[in-house]
Amino acid sequence: MPFDVESKLLIVDDLQENLLALDALIRGPSRRVFRAMSGEEALTLLLEHEFALAIIDVQMPDLNGFELAEMMRGTERTRHIPIIFVSAAGREMNYAFKGYESGAVDFLQKPLDALAVNSKVSVFVDLYRHRKALRHEMDALAASHRQQEELVQQLQSAQRDLERAVRMRDDFMSMVSHELRTPLNTLYLETQVRKLHLGKGNIAAFSPDRLPAMVERDQRQIQNMVRLIDDMLDVTRMRSGSLSIRPKPTDLAALARGVVEGLAQQAEVAGSRIELHAPEPVEGVWDEFRIEQVLTNLLTNALRYGGGKPVRVAVSRTGDTACMAVCDQGIGVAPEDQERIFEQFERTDDSRKHAAGLGLGLYITREIVRLHGGDISLDSRLGEGSEFRVSLPLQAPAQDA
Repeated sequence: MPFDVESKLLIVDDLQENLLALDALIRGPSRRVFRAMSGEEALTLLLEHEFALAIIDVQMPDLNGFELAEMMRGTERTRHIPIIFVSAAGREMNYAFKGYESGAVDFLQKPLDALAVNSKVSVFVDLYRHRKALRHEMDALAASHRQQEELVQQLQSAQRDLERAVRMRDDFMSMVSHELRTPLNTLYLETQVRKLHLGKGNIAAFSPDRLPAMVERDQRQIQNMVRLIDDMLDVTRMRSGSLSIRPKPTDLAALARGVVEGLAQQAEVAGSRIELHAPEPVEGVWDEFRIEQVLTNLLTNALRYGGGKPVRVAVSRTGDTACMAVCDQGIGVAPEDQERIFEQFERTDDSRKHAAGLGLGLYITREIVRLHGGDISLDSRLGEGSEFRVSLPLQAPAQDA
C-alpha cells in the first residue's frame, strides 16, 4: 500500500524561464519542487534534502549535467536518485547514450512534451512512494520483531523466575521437614526413653534432681520448633507485604542488655560469652519486639559460628542514628557470599557444616531493619570472624494503614 509522503523533485537548468516552465509543469499534490540554476547549487540542495527525482539540463556552464550526474553517482547519499536528462541538442543517439552512461534513467528532448513529462514524473514519484512505504513496513516489521524478541526474553525470564520459585518452594518444604524433624525426633526419643523407664518401674529416672534437666531439654527443642515456625510466618508476611512494625519509645541499650541476659545460657552451652558495651542509653522510636528479634538473630548466629570465642555487642548513637554491632571471631564469610547470605534460604557451605537452619534469619533481619528505615552491613574475612553493623534512624518511618 503506497505510503502517503511528500515527494521532493529537483530541477536543474541555467535558464530561469526553463525552470519556471518545468516547475509549473510537474508541480502537483504532495510534490515539492526545488530549483537550481547551476550544478554547484544543485549539489548543495542534494546534501540537504532527499529527492524522489532529479531533472537535469545537460548543457550548463562550469558543471554540466553529465558531470553533475557522475558526482551524484559517486556519493552514497545521492547514488540512488533517478535522473532524467533534458537537452535542446539534436537527437543524435551518441548524445543520449552518454546520458545513460552517466547514470540517467531517461532522456527528454526540448521542446518538452507536457503529457510525456507528467507521465514520466508520476511514474518515478509513485516508485518513490512505494519504496518509502516498503521501507516503512520493513521498519515496522523490524520493530515488531524486536518487540517479540523482548517479549520472548521477558517470558523466558519469567519462566526462569517461576522455575526458581518452584525450586525454592521444594527446597523450602524439604528444609522445613528436615529442620522440624530434628527437634521432633529428639522429643520423640526422650518420650520413648521415659516410657521405657516407666514400663520397668524405674522411678529413679524421674527423681527431683533429674526433672529440671528433662524439662530444659524439652523446652529447648520446643523453642527450636517455635522459632522455625515464627521464621516461616515472618517470611510469608514479608512476601504478602503484611509484616508491620509498631514503633514506640525504646531504649536500645536496655533492650540489648535484656537480649544478652536471655542468651547467657545459650552462650554457656556454646562455650562462649557475650561482652556488651552499652555505656549510655540510646533512646528512639522503634518496634521493640522486632529490634529484639534482629539482635537475637545476629547473636544466635555469632554464638553458632563463633567457634566458642567471645562475642562482642556494642550499642551507640552517632548524631540522629543508632548503631548496633555484633562481632564474633569465628569462621567468617567469604567475600562472594556476603551479599547472598541476606537472601531467602541462602547459606554458605561452611555454615551448613557447623549448624542446621533454614537460611532465613539474616533475610528476616535485613527486612526488619529496612522496615525501620535502617541499613545492615557485614565486614568479614574467612577464618577471622564477622561483624554485622545495624544503623537505625531514631524515629522509625510511619507505615501506611
